[in-house]
Amino acid sequence: MKVTALKIKDRQFSNWHAEVENRWNYYDLQRDPAWREDWISFDCCLLVTETNTLYCGLTCLDGEIFWAFDRNSRTFRNCGYKGLGSPFDAKFHRSLLRREKDGCLYAATALLHDIDSYWEAPGGAIVRYEPASGKLQSIGVPMPHLYIQTICLDERRDVLYGITFTPERMFSYDLNTAVSRDLGPVSSGFEFTQGQNIELDDEGCAWSAWSVTRAWQNEPGPDSKRLCKYDPRAGRIVYYNTGLPKPSSPCEYVRLDGLFNFHTGDIFATGGNGSLYRIDPGTGKATHLGTPVEDRPSRLSSMKLGPDGAAYGVVGMKGNCEVIRFDLKTYRYELLGPVADEVTACWQVHDIAVDLGGTIYACENDNPYRSSYLWEIVL
Repeated sequence: MKVTALKIKDRQFSNWHAEVENRWNYYDLQRDPAWREDWISFDCCLLVTETNTLYCGLTCLDGEIFWAFDRNSRTFRNCGYKGLGSPFDAKFHRSLLRREKDGCLYAATALLHDIDSYWEAPGGAIVRYEPASGKLQSIGVPMPHLYIQTICLDERRDVLYGITFTPERMFSYDLNTAVSRDLGPVSSGFEFTQGQNIELDDEGCAWSAWSVTRAWQNEPGPDSKRLCKYDPRAGRIVYYNTGLPKPSSPCEYVRLDGLFNFHTGDIFATGGNGSLYRIDPGTGKATHLGTPVEDRPSRLSSMKLGPDGAAYGVVGMKGNCEVIRFDLKTYRYELLGPVADEVTACWQVHDIAVDLGGTIYACENDNPYRSSYLWEIVL
């Protein structure tokens, strides 16, 4: 396995523990030239095979949050988002997809600022990018003043679904009419509920997590984190009373991390310490399939199909990450090796893309000690 770190920025930061951690807020980071300009996080990616280009959504406090990696020349290109967005647009979280009907890419802007800027910040925008011309435009703000963590696309209905933060609400956006709908809440604010992404099942239902309130208690309880889906046929969110069962205590539910539709009829999920789950889309019941890494803190936020029909991802965190292969027929998984080169190691991974030859691109995010990298993994 050959691992290469691809870099837009390459700056080291030594003041995380001494100054920044639990002390600085969004505006402190913005005032510091190093953090504003050179601290970046790769949060999402999308491979367009026709042009051999990998598009990347970043966290970047100076607003340059949209980049492309040309696999032929092996160079990065700035797609020029800063000239389009507002000063509050600091990242694409898990919001980068391609619409087959027009060949355009769609993305959405997420939140970093605090609620004291609620009225000044216009809200997360839906952005359309035409790869052939390089034209980038904002086509709508579905929920004024609310920012967008993630979107998914129903190609049959030409509808985007998304989750906002903060507060956490599900919405729809019709790409033909530009009409948005507030579909309802997925959290009452007692805890952060949603996972990294929102996902469609084969019936066109949009899956997320939700949480119960229990306002008469100090905490919502160990079974508060549950599953839900928006059913477009019923025109409402279906809130299930079950979630992802904790391996050691099935009556408790772990926090959802990632949702995946590999078109097997089920929905798959990850949560807790990078555990794998299968969800019955008819009942919302989740079954624990295993925990690939049990002896240290871990996460598994993104998985994509490889050319062999298996799902691939990167599991682990805090500089100890490994590639995982998950067999969708047997539910068995194997760890293929660490994500590291001769100089450094991957901190943690937020999203991945896999090409037709099995090369994996892994988006490293939220590294507090240096600019994050895009990791190229040739199996």
